[in-house]
Amino acid sequence: MKKWQSILMCPAKSILEAIEIIDKGGLQIALVIDQNQHLLGTVTDGDIRRGLLRGITLDKPVKLIMNANPTVVVKGCGKQKIIGIMNSMNLRHIPVLDSSGKLIGLEFIDQLLNTEQKDNWVLLMAGGLGNRLKPLTDNCPKPLLNVGGKPVLETILDSFIEQGFSRFYISVNYKAEMIKNYFSDGSYWGVQIEYLHEKKKLGTAGALGLLPDPVDKPIIVMNGDILTKVDFRHLLNFHTEHQAQATMCVREYHMQIPYGVVQINKYKLRAIEEKPVKKFFVNAGLYVLDPCVLNNNIPANTYLDMPTLFDNLIKQKKETAIFPIREYWMDIGKHDDYERANGEFPEVFG
Repeated sequence: MKKWQSILMCPAKSILEAIEIIDKGGLQIALVIDQNQHLLGTVTDGDIRRGLLRGITLDKPVKLIMNANPTVVVKGCGKQKIIGIMNSMNLRHIPVLDSSGKLIGLEFIDQLLNTEQKDNWVLLMAGGLGNRLKPLTDNCPKPLLNVGGKPVLETILDSFIEQGFSRFYISVNYKAEMIKNYFSDGSYWGVQIEYLHEKKKLGTAGALGLLPDPVDKPIIVMNGDILTKVDFRHLLNFHTEHQAQATMCVREYHMQIPYGVVQINKYKLRAIEEKPVKKFFVNAGLYVLDPCVLNNNIPANTYLDMPTLFDNLIKQKKETAIFPIREYWMDIGKHDDYERANGEFPEVFG
């Protein structure tokens, strides 16, 4: 079986099944076909996230979120023409049909160009005190705490490297020398690592003011205590496609109210909802920022956290976006979550 044939699905299958196909297939897309193998639509990571934002649940049929009018090429279309179409429309993959409209293949921009390397800088925030994890952090900075047998920051670094990233800044403060001694200049991993030294607490956005040189491409900023299976290439593509100056990753958070919630009108009882579950999108500690944001919105040597930066951009009517995380995500900042991450690590990252 050709690899693209493993990502086929019918329109009645659920969105959750589409996620499983996309993740298992490793091709970043699922193809929806009818019984005669005619292409009905495509489903990408972005389609799923947009569906989540619209409130469509994962048990619904995939036809509700698929792109029913995908760009396609016909068999015999030349390589350069396909590359031109994909570049002009910012596509990562494009289905190939025969003259009757039957799906016969899938082209990938990375394969056509034979390159997957990303030269975007990545800033990993590793300067926190880790107070909530005391006494574990009394003698060890939180990013060097072992999860699954190695430091959490090393797992983060490995994830980026696997996806073609090789240029890293690490922001350090608390027990900075331990982090620098462990990762050094990155040559052990075949990458470039430089350090930003916070002499005082600057916050997740304020540390960007320490960058020694201006960046000319979007930079990814990530907290150094997060484990996730997010595809960072998807994140960059999403940021670009939405023409955002700043993108914040969010995840869905469920909170059950342990009481019956009443609806009233003045003194009259209108309804009772017993122990409802409320859903919110919360900040996931992972961001993409355009160079213009760094140049114009980061004061030197001043504390600034990311929520405040995004608030400022919104007030300036700058284009901001949110990227819903549907993949595994865990903040190890509390003891319970740290223990849970250690238990889940072999299955998720093994």
